[in-house]
Amino acid sequence: MVKPEAFKILFVCMGNICRSPTVEGLFRNMVNDAGLSAHVKVGSAGTHSFHVGEAPDPRSQTVARKRGVDLSAIRARQLTRDDFINYDLILAMDWDNHAFMQQMAPRQYHHKIKLLMSFATEHESAVVPDPYYGGTDGFETVIDYVEDASANLIDFVRRRMAQKAAA
Repeated sequence: MVKPEAFKILFVCMGNICRSPTVEGLFRNMVNDAGLSAHVKVGSAGTHSFHVGEAPDPRSQTVARKRGVDLSAIRARQLTRDDFINYDLILAMDWDNHAFMQQMAPRQYHHKIKLLMSFATEHESAVVPDPYYGGTDGFETVIDYVEDASANLIDFVRRRMAQKAAA
């Protein structure tokens, strides 16, 4: 029997040091806790190359660590055209990054690009606000938002996997 290919999700923000690595680390923990790590792969990237090779912002790491999430091994990288081929779902943190990806991606991959907050149920914001130029409160808001969206994203992934298995 052929092992099904993992469902791959990429989280994208502008610099890949605040929002997208926070959700990458948090969602990876949720995937592991759900026993889905053999079936779901996650990553993160930035639409711009400002911070390539850098660790997540120390404020992101501090807030994540308080919730049991270690971001220290993540390194910023820039989004590539191959990401649109290699990932099944590409989740933008805001409208600007969503628009950037729509322009960058070949048309046949546009269906993969969505806003992360479209999975949220407790927060009504369409976007995860960029906390980079603010204080610690912004980083707390980010992790609250991505926890909300990630809980529902896990359910979405389970449904997708069930659909693929049934096909």
